[in-house]
Amino acid sequence: MGNAPVQVVGAAIRKDDAILCAQRGPSKSLAGYWEFPGGKIERGETPEQALQREIKEELLCDIEVGQKICSTQQRYDFGTIELTTFLCSLTSGEPELTEHTQLRWTPQNKLATLNWAPADRKTAQYLATLNQPGEKYND
Repeated sequence: MGNAPVQVVGAAIRKDDAILCAQRGPSKSLAGYWEFPGGKIERGETPEQALQREIKEELLCDIEVGQKICSTQQRYDFGTIELTTFLCSLTSGEPELTEHTQLRWTPQNKLATLNWAPADRKTAQYLATLNQPGEKYND
């Protein structure tokens, strides 16, 4: 009987042709790896609500959650997570550094050059292959 994976959401926040990438802080597991910001879905929240709350807490800005990009399951030493990433856009504020080491707007075609956390790699590779803003995403 394994434990059910922890449900986590990530935001690929797009501005022009760049995506916001966040580097995990030294006190966190997977320190130094890059990730799409986000966090755990709390009981009673939709993935979209969880993402809006997490981004407000972590980056002090507001986002609009767009379409789902993909879901990946990843087993870590602390347990298994299921990460669902959504394409998002800023609606107010600018992302601010609160718990990450750095934030970086990375051109979409350069995303694969960062050292991504394992669960985020599939999304980064997928986004890196899409050149056109407004191109449709398929699961």
